Amino acid sequence: MTARRAAYQVVLRVFEDDAYADRVVRTAAANLDARDRALAQRLAFGTVQRVRTLDHAITTLGKRPVRKLDPPVRAALRLGAYQLGFTDVAVHAAVNETVELVRQARLERAVAFTNAVMRRLSEGIPGLLASLRDDTPTDAALKHSYPDWVAELWWNELGRDDALALMRAQNEPPERVVRVNRRKHGTVEGRPDPDFPDALHVDRVEEAALDAGLIWPQSRGSQLAGLAVGARAGERTLDLCAAPGGKATQLEGEVVAVELHPGRARELEENCRRLGADNVAVVNADATELPPELTGFDRVLVDAPCSGLGVLAGRPDLRWRAHPLPELQTQLLRVAAERVKPGGTILYAVCTINAEENEAVVDASGLKAAPLGDEWPQFSHPRRPEFLLTLPHLHHTSGFFIARLTT
Repeated sequence: MTARRAAYQVVLRVFEDDAYADRVVRTAAANLDARDRALAQRLAFGTVQRVRTLDHAITTLGKRPVRKLDPPVRAALRLGAYQLGFTDVAVHAAVNETVELVRQARLERAVAFTNAVMRRLSEGIPGLLASLRDDTPTDAALKHSYPDWVAELWWNELGRDDALALMRAQNEPPERVVRVNRRKHGTVEGRPDPDFPDALHVDRVEEAALDAGLIWPQSRGSQLAGLAVGARAGERTLDLCAAPGGKATQLEGEVVAVELHPGRARELEENCRRLGADNVAVVNADATELPPELTGFDRVLVDAPCSGLGVLAGRPDLRWRAHPLPELQTQLLRVAAERVKPGGTILYAVCTINAEENEAVVDASGLKAAPLGDEWPQFSHPRRPEFLLTLPHLHHTSGFFIARLTT
């Protein structure tokens, strides 16, 4: 297994089997050394992110619609085009490896075609990419490889300049940040963050430290949501959508962590054990149909499922499957309002940049917003300062909308 072969498997599985890139890459690259694993992930994730632009280049220069190609040929050409257009991989290496991938797929009849298309791409893709414009949302979606609806949404909500900066930022690798687990003692190397007491910027996530429960990979945007809950010792907090547990294990006091899916609930329990979070009790249940005794909480965290438009840098296939979930989010906020005690607080957080799932859901809930922007002015929402909004192109972390609410 080589890094390119592993990347090819990821691209093939994502687009032909609807698999998740982050899960496939763990399996496909499992037997590679650290350097080749990193290369495989970079090539796979970049190809998946840029696939709309790559397909345009392959169709234009290869003179055959991508949809008509055999799946292995399609995956190999996408990976090869990404290397030619967006990396410094040598041309001959990209061409030869792409042809070899098709040959290994036992498609000898497509080898000559693949070689010819890669030669055309090697000559034409720099000029083709340079010619793409981004004056309109539709043009920008093609140039930066996003669905039209996402480009139009950000254009309308943020304006052209911020929308383009956000598109560019989420085509780059995400920040590499871990949260130091204060429940355990050990040495972890990294650069402290000025805004978050437990955040460390690291060159790589050390597997030994992760296995020992000394750290948890968690973006600063996600850590901000956990901190904003404000849970203290002696309080009871309900986390309605808890897996995999990053925020639940940040919280002090008694925590009831709810997870719908049995497999994810087991993963959540294991993560809590590894991190020594014995204050967290996991409940495998539907958050919209909780047992009646789960009530009277001081705080409720609603880290709701969403379109995920703030975490596209780390989840490359999400842009192609994302859709807003305001109805579910509204339902979860209603549950939170029923389960929090009078005078308690609800923390609503979603990792998306979409007013329909953010401020519109809060406004429709009838809950009162506490002025979070006063506590964290550097992350204050640009239009609604009572809320927080982290933006990847401005704050260099994942995008999170955060609101603290009362009944």
